[in-house]
Amino acid sequence: MPSQEPEPRPTMRIPGTTSHTIPAPSGREGTLRYLKAGTGAPLVLLHTVRTQAEHFRRLIPLIADRYTVYALDLPGMGYSEIVPGASYDEPAMRAGVERLLTELDLHDVTLAGESMGAVLALTTAADLPERVRRVVAVNAYDFRGGIARSGLLARVVISGVLAPGVGPVIAGVEPRPALTKILQGGLGDKGALRDDYVDELLQVGGRPGYPAVARGVYQALPSLIAARSRYPEVEAPVHLVYGEKDWSRPSDREANRKLLPTADFTQVPKAGHFIALERPDVLADLLNAVG
Repeated sequence: MPSQEPEPRPTMRIPGTTSHTIPAPSGREGTLRYLKAGTGAPLVLLHTVRTQAEHFRRLIPLIADRYTVYALDLPGMGYSEIVPGASYDEPAMRAGVERLLTELDLHDVTLAGESMGAVLALTTAADLPERVRRVVAVNAYDFRGGIARSGLLARVVISGVLAPGVGPVIAGVEPRPALTKILQGGLGDKGALRDDYVDELLQVGGRPGYPAVARGVYQALPSLIAARSRYPEVEAPVHLVYGEKDWSRPSDREANRKLLPTADFTQVPKAGHFIALERPDVLADLLNAVG
């Protein structure tokens, strides 16, 4: 029999981090991979659509003196295990976040998520109030359209990925120029998208089974929108952060402020959807200001 091709390994290294895994329980949940760095109270970082723990490469060194940082690869993404037939709806992804908190027995946790990760930070806090101290929700991805608002190319690609029949085929074709263009559509500063990060994302995109993950995540957007109904259940203090040029509209942001009337609110001038890439200093200052 031909030997099975080995799983790829990360091409990027974030100074001061170590890589760890949480074993798979029974059922349809796979092994989860996370990066760990620093000392202090626990802070869990939750990444965006089509990215991974390395999304926080520039943020982690800025906060590791104050926190023990756990940057999770969400289920099926990054180097977490891809389980055939797994769900990527919000409840399934939230279950992965909750596994991290419960398996490592983390308490007094700050949850900081960007985009999809912001939604999961809020819903996890609603589920586990006894473990979560604070939530920082950056550019919550909980509005209609989502990444399709990046631009015309994104709308065409995402429509193709979601289309019946041809969708799985299109999901498996990811030219570098297309991925770069779509991600740059989420940045105020296009130069914040580094070539080595794109290389890393493309390597992950080549993992066996990953096209099904990508398609599943895009199909899950309605569940992220539905998850907004959980926001009023959050007991921990919340800080909503939005880039001035985020894909969300002012009405989307105001709707979340109404659901979370006691939340702090920050808008980052000139920044887009991926604030962790282009303005990690702003997030670090916000996180470090309240230890």
